[in-house]
Amino acid sequence: MNLKNYTSETPIDRSMAKIEKYLVAAGARNIMKDYDIEGNCSAVSFAIPLNGNNIAFKLPARVDSIYRHLYAQYKRPTNKSREVCLAQSGRTAWKIISDWVEIQVTMIQLDQADLMQVFLPYVHNGTQSFYESLKEGGFKLLK
Repeated sequence: MNLKNYTSETPIDRSMAKIEKYLVAAGARNIMKDYDIEGNCSAVSFAIPLNGNNIAFKLPARVDSIYRHLYAQYKRPTNKSREVCLAQSGRTAWKIISDWVEIQVTMIQLDQADLMQVFLPYVHNGTQSFYESLKEGGFKLLK
């Protein structure tokens, strides 16, 4: 398997702390974590002031998608392997997001991109992201 961070041992809370650090460096305010019914963090939401307005963003961790990919690698899964795979999926998801945010903030700091250029798909209106809105509309705004 050639997936990034699929064997990461970095604890989820450490990845999330790094994400917050990078977002603050990019100007983020009001950082908030969303949790699912089982108490697992499912997204990091934050606001960044831009031209006098606070722009909301939401970075989701799609742990279930990673779980499906990793679990499919088991030849003879057991209850224990399900548990191990689920824990690994959370570490992998948050480590990938941490790495991605670090790279995006570095690009911003080095004037390789501006903030909206890299985070625009994750602008969130409280219901859905900008990307989800475009997708729902068949990407017609891009034509």
